[in-house]
Amino acid sequence: MTNDIKTSIDVLLGNVYICRYRIQPTLMKEELITEGKYKYVEVGEGTPIIVLHGLMGGLSNFEGVMNYFPNKGYKILVPELPIYDKPLLKTTVKSFAKFVDDFIKHKGLKDVILLGNSLGGHIGLLHTKLFPKNVKALIITGSSGLYESAMGDGYPRRGDYEFIKKKAQDVFYDPAVATPEIVDEVFATVNDRIKLVKTLAIAKSAIRHNMAKDLPKMSTPTCIIWGKNDNVTPPDVAVDFHKLLPDSDLFWIDKCGHAAMMEHPDEFNTILEAWLKVRKL
Repeated sequence: MTNDIKTSIDVLLGNVYICRYRIQPTLMKEELITEGKYKYVEVGEGTPIIVLHGLMGGLSNFEGVMNYFPNKGYKILVPELPIYDKPLLKTTVKSFAKFVDDFIKHKGLKDVILLGNSLGGHIGLLHTKLFPKNVKALIITGSSGLYESAMGDGYPRRGDYEFIKKKAQDVFYDPAVATPEIVDEVFATVNDRIKLVKTLAIAKSAIRHNMAKDLPKMSTPTCIIWGKNDNVTPPDVAVDFHKLLPDSDLFWIDKCGHAAMMEHPDEFNTILEAWLKVRKL
C-alpha cells in the first residue's frame, strides 16, 4: 500500500462517524431543503449557527444540536458540503471554505456562529480566516488544522475489512459505536477509487492549509470542546489550539473520543450553551 493510500484511509477514518447515516430526511424530523446547488437542514429562529460536518456528508449525527438549540433562541443550519462532488482540483479545504461563504450569502445571513467537527472544524477555521466579517464566534471539536494522527506501522490492503473495522472502532471511546453500518460504509468508500482519490486530495489540502501560523492572528471568540480520549486528534492538539487562538476557551469531555457531539450530546450542549451565555452570543 502506498503512502498516499495510507494517508487517504487515515483521513477517511478520522471522519468515519459522519457516515452513520447518509443524508436521508426520513431518518430525521427536519426536512432536507434543496435550493440549487445547496442541500441543507434548517430548524429554529434566532442567531444562526452553521454546523459543518466532516467527510462522507451526513447530518443526523448533529441531531442533539438540532434538537436542543432551536429552543434556546438559535437557528441551526446544517449544509451538505460537496465533499465528493467537486472537480478534483477544487476538492480542497479552501474550496469548501468558499462554499460556506456562498451558502451564507445565499441565505442572506450575517454574524453567524460556525460549529465544525473534524474536517468541518478545519473548514470553519479557514473560513473564519478568509471571511472574518461573516463570523462572530467559532466552535471546534476534534478539529483538523494542526495535526492528523498517523496510522501506525502496519498497513494491510484496502480490502482488509478487519483492519478497517479496528480503525473505525478507534475513533470512539466506546468501540460499540462503530456499528456494522459504519464499518461497511467506510470499507466501501476506501475501496471506491474515485472517492479514495478525492479523499487523498482533501488530505493533501489539509496539510497545505496547516493553521499554526494563522491562528494567533484570529481574534474571533472560539469555544474548543474536546474528547479526553480522542485518538484521531489527541488532547495535545486541543491544548495547542487553545494556546494559539488568542480568544479561546477549552473544555474537556471525559470518556469521549473524536465525536463529542455524538458520543455525549447532552454534555456537549450544556458546555456550549453555557459558553454562549458567558460570551453573550
